[in-house]
Amino acid sequence: MSLAAWRPGYWPEIYSRSMLRRQFLSLAPALAAPARKAPNIIWIMADDMAWADAGCYGQKIIQTPHIDSIARDGIRCTDAYAGCTVCAPSRSVLMTGLHGGHTAVRSNPGGVYILDSDTTIGEVLRPAGYRSGCFGKWGLGGPGSTGEPLKQGFDRWFGYNCQGVAHNFYPTYLWDNERTIDLKNPPFLSNDKLKADEDPSKPESYARFKGSEYSADLIAEQALKFARENKDKPFFLYWPTTVPHVALQVPDDSFQEYLGKFDDPPYPGGKGYLPHFKPKAAYAAMITRMDREIGRMQALITELGLDQDTIFVFVSDNGPVSGTHQGLAGTDCAFFNSNEGRRDGKGTVYEGGIRSPCVVRWQGRVKAGSTSDRITGFEDWMPTLLELVGSKDKTPRTDGISFAPTLLGEQQSAR
Repeated sequence: MSLAAWRPGYWPEIYSRSMLRRQFLSLAPALAAPARKAPNIIWIMADDMAWADAGCYGQKIIQTPHIDSIARDGIRCTDAYAGCTVCAPSRSVLMTGLHGGHTAVRSNPGGVYILDSDTTIGEVLRPAGYRSGCFGKWGLGGPGSTGEPLKQGFDRWFGYNCQGVAHNFYPTYLWDNERTIDLKNPPFLSNDKLKADEDPSKPESYARFKGSEYSADLIAEQALKFARENKDKPFFLYWPTTVPHVALQVPDDSFQEYLGKFDDPPYPGGKGYLPHFKPKAAYAAMITRMDREIGRMQALITELGLDQDTIFVFVSDNGPVSGTHQGLAGTDCAFFNSNEGRRDGKGTVYEGGIRSPCVVRWQGRVKAGSTSDRITGFEDWMPTLLELVGSKDKTPRTDGISFAPTLLGEQQSAR
């Protein structure tokens, strides 16, 4: 540049422009990268599954590789408890964050629903931009009641509304939002028994207790569809499957995986549940089939590139049919060592009735292969999830205590 071209302030101006350009370029990657969205939550709850029915808790017979992978890639909680000893009140504690003495649903017979005044997990996540779906057994409010899922913070709902009809895996209908859809299954009573002329040692005697549309498969398909349709926004996918609650029913392709592997006399029916040719094989197959569907969900999340943006939780609503109810509907939790010696089972406040498996995965945030012995209960999940997703809204009245720091590997004072 010639001196003739020089003017006062030229070099400071060039220097200033150069600095601004470098500063802008240094910020460009951050400006171009999309903001990390709030994490998706996939909450899977088994029905009457024991603490040790999964391999990651010591199960030796029933295969659960995908549940085990959640523990391997995340945290395994050893002292987690359900909300109650039976289905409906346990779910009510989970949904409302209130313990059994404060939540509206305190027993199983039905006719009592969560209230308009109750605040559910679906409702507290909505202001944070979440879309919520429920897939499986609801049990907290029948049609027309205040407890219907679409009135309690859920945008999508598919499954069994009432637990009274949820214990037949080949039902004649399921709920799809506000309507029912008919299924191609023959009608039969959940307490049917073998007829006098039906030989319990022959598998064909049990053929009339099967159908062509297995409810757990249909529910899983809808859950997968919901995750795919909402991949671009944060979602809460509540998946309260009915597996492995009796009656013992499972499609033949899964049943064959365990058939003939152990001594397994027929269960002739009774106590309100259907008979089964090989009940132990059926129980194991139901859990393994559920695990397979969980694996499909994990694969979908990976396919969508959402592993680091998705929290997986797996729990059970209460203990198994064991102890006082040992043998009900053909179950044999003693054979599978489902409670690892813990006293009693479902319907009791002993360890066997309320201790729940609990594994959590959040890639990049929850340390892989970690273990926690912190005591937690279902009422703790509402404040925990709100903290994990970074919600700035005030937590509603809750009896729970967040254990998000524990899940994230941070120090937390004893309860």
